Amino acid sequence: MKIYDELVWRGLIQDISDESLIEKLNNGGLTFYIGTDPTADSMHIGHYSSFLISKRLEKAGHHPILLVGGATGLIGDPKPTSERPMISKEEVEKNFKGLKKQAEDIFGFEVVNNYDWTKDINVIDFLRDYGKFFNVSYMLAKDKVKSRIESGITYAEFSYMILQALDFLHLYETRNCVLQVAGSDQWGNITSGIELIRRKLGKEAYGMVMPLVTDSNGVKFGKTEGNALWLDKNKTSSYELYQYLINLEDCMIIDYLKKLTFLSKDEIMDYEKKNQEHPELREAHKRLAEEIITDLHGKDAYLEARKISESLFSEKITELTAEEIISSMKGVPTIHVDLNKNIIDFLVDNKIVTSKREARELVSAGAISLNNKKVVDLEYIITSDETIENKVIIVKKGKKNYFLAYVK
Repeated sequence: MKIYDELVWRGLIQDISDESLIEKLNNGGLTFYIGTDPTADSMHIGHYSSFLISKRLEKAGHHPILLVGGATGLIGDPKPTSERPMISKEEVEKNFKGLKKQAEDIFGFEVVNNYDWTKDINVIDFLRDYGKFFNVSYMLAKDKVKSRIESGITYAEFSYMILQALDFLHLYETRNCVLQVAGSDQWGNITSGIELIRRKLGKEAYGMVMPLVTDSNGVKFGKTEGNALWLDKNKTSSYELYQYLINLEDCMIIDYLKKLTFLSKDEIMDYEKKNQEHPELREAHKRLAEEIITDLHGKDAYLEARKISESLFSEKITELTAEEIISSMKGVPTIHVDLNKNIIDFLVDNKIVTSKREARELVSAGAISLNNKKVVDLEYIITSDETIENKVIIVKKGKKNYFLAYVK
């Protein structure tokens, strides 16, 4: 299967600027770039899909460049509904360094910063050398601008597409970069760059966009959307990433395997069959988690995440360290408890239940567990034997309510 056909099969192409690009992609040898603004010091899973397509193109004989927008990040790509908050130059610089290191470590890409060729352009030169090539009617017709006309768009945001077009022009002139690759929300900015190159240089450039990777609600991943799964394991742990991937809806898993792994078509079709015949085994989900976490954090991190996941809600929980439990229970309500109390007082005093009557009913019904062991004795005394490393106890009420109890 040629690279273009493979990208289509994986659902990674939404649009291309010209049909002649298909043959060029299949033949190899193009220099292309993909960009991101440093709005955070880590990329997230939405970026991961974009950069994996770049690795696929690299394997097919093309040369990738990653642009981190130290200049464009100071302005902000217009959001469909409201203006992005401005971030300081210091924060942009810190974020740039974080993204550059991450991109080099994970993907091995060459990284450039558009601040380097933008910082010395004065406003007159900007208007004469670039602004004069953009018709206002053309700019107003772009989707991102149209969506903001009624609510209002600042001149700074309005000019963002010119800055991004300038990037494409600069890389075309200095690096023979003829292709820009991005998510579908960047189509208007990409075509602006193609148009600038055509009008200023009389040359042909190309663009290719892919569908955005979304969560189960159809919302794209990102800091603004509040659903970012960060690639930095200090921001999203391997265990958190494992839990998200292992609990994906069945209807999404094959799409994720196509877009977020290098598994072959035959392998993915085999997992699709397994998922249809025995969805309860979650074999496709487990393989997805293995591929992504191993690629991002390493094999050891994947094995640890799997171990924690398999142990945390089973009788093997005592095999985990307190540190592993604490790191894996982020977001779970925490309490600080005294030992040597009977189970009823323990539950009431720590507000796990609202009354002794409720406590007795839950214990009698087997609905209270300590470290995954049911407590059914109303006179049960909680001692240090219940703790993990004398530090924590996991308390479960009912089927889904967990509390992480720190021992005083």
